[in-house]
Amino acid sequence: MAGETTITVVGNLTSDPELRFTPAGAAVANFQIASTPRTFDRQSNEWKDGETLFLRCSVWREAAENVAESLTKGTRVVCQGRLTLRSYETKEGQPRTVMELEVDEIGPSLRYAAAAVTRTQRGGGAPATASAPSWGGSTNGWGAATTNDPPF
Repeated sequence: MAGETTITVVGNLTSDPELRFTPAGAAVANFQIASTPRTFDRQSNEWKDGETLFLRCSVWREAAENVAESLTKGTRVVCQGRLTLRSYETKEGQPRTVMELEVDEIGPSLRYAAAAVTRTQRGGGAPATASAPSWGGSTNGWGAATTNDPPF
């Protein structure tokens, strides 16, 4: 939507994602990302850590189930979503406002790790199996056909 603040955050999960379901049956996963900027100080010739950003995140529906099954505490992730403000009152009646991220896309960072991607079928959550294309040959795991024929 227009006017929404969209950001991308790279950081580590501070705990395992918590998967819950609404009364209507919609899945939601909640988690927190810690992101610490690092800069190189040329005078001291060493890296310096900045202030750590702790950002509460939520992801909905099928993506929530995928996050809960795939990501764990300490995993470095790349997360993109819409920044939102939520206001509430504490038990003592104090007003509070928190910044949260409504996640649109998330995945493991491949900078320091490797990942194997398994595509899920819509609504089922079960892994989809790759099948051979109707014209023969096989697939390379990404759905593209592999043949010994030249590409021209």
